[in-house]
Amino acid sequence: MLKWTDSLDIAIELMDNYPDIDPRYIRYTDLHSWICELDEFSDDPEKSNEKILEAIQMAWIEEKQ
Repeated sequence: MLKWTDSLDIAIELMDNYPDIDPRYIRYTDLHSWICELDEFSDDPEKSNEKILEAIQMAWIEEKQ
């Protein structure tokens, strides 16, 4: 099960689920929704913040390169 602290694992799941999305140009509101919709995600949606979402976005960008 994925938690907000699993930035890299979440990024990999997002990359698999949204292969056509360029993570450099996403809104955090969309990112939050996509993460919460992941089958493996099981954390409190209210526990995220901009710093966490930015870390996930940066990991996704790194993995996509």
